[in-house]
Amino acid sequence: MFGTYSYHQRIRKSVAMFGKMFNDIYIVRRDAAGNQLNTQKVPLSYAPKRKFLERIRENPDLIEDTKVAIKLPRMSFEIVSFNYDPQVQLQKTNNFNVAGSTNTVRNKFNAFVPYIINFQLSIYAKNQDDALQVVEQVIPFFNPQYTLTIKPFDDYPTVKEDVPITLTGVTFTDDYESPLEARRTIIYTLDFDMKVRFYGPVGSQGIIRTTNVDLYNMHAGLNDSDILIETIRVTPDPANVSPDSDYGFNVDIINWSDSA
Repeated sequence: MFGTYSYHQRIRKSVAMFGKMFNDIYIVRRDAAGNQLNTQKVPLSYAPKRKFLERIRENPDLIEDTKVAIKLPRMSFEIVSFNYDPQVQLQKTNNFNVAGSTNTVRNKFNAFVPYIINFQLSIYAKNQDDALQVVEQVIPFFNPQYTLTIKPFDDYPTVKEDVPITLTGVTFTDDYESPLEARRTIIYTLDFDMKVRFYGPVGSQGIIRTTNVDLYNMHAGLNDSDILIETIRVTPDPANVSPDSDYGFNVDIINWSDSA
């Protein structure tokens, strides 16, 4: 049943798309007079929050420990959970087709399965001003939702999809409870929900290129039978036209009463 291979990289693309939103965030350092001293780009990584906390806390004592501390500010994000989204689920018959490799075949996508991917973005800084600069560059774009348009299938660039991303909450922690010589770490955690559609294998189906409509004279024959009067046959013009092209039709009417 599940033997048909299909891989549309939806989770991988979701991670890349989420990270790209926060890939160009900078902070500005100023002196007491408000003059700009330097501009620093905030690094971003996909990693669990606890990994950075452990790495930061590896150098708690700046006097005796000579290891190089991790540079702050920086950001990390990770997938926290997956949840089925029943509010977006459509009927199983809600399929759609796109052009196939030939003029006689259309590729068929079955109805998607909706999920919500929960992302968590963590912002680490050693002072409040650095952290707040990052936070205030993110929050204004989510009201509380921000929508991206992507191409979910590499082989079908004409198919596009809107992906809403919702900011669900912001939390703040400050572990500055150690001795004065210990390092301070301020952490802002932003939670997001991304709505993602998952698709199964891509099928194919033939295209109807000829239609025949038979017209009968009801109960006009022997023993109250029906008599075929004419057949209307419709075909595309030209015959090998693509189904996505602007084309006309040939209509042939075969009058069976005259031919008899």
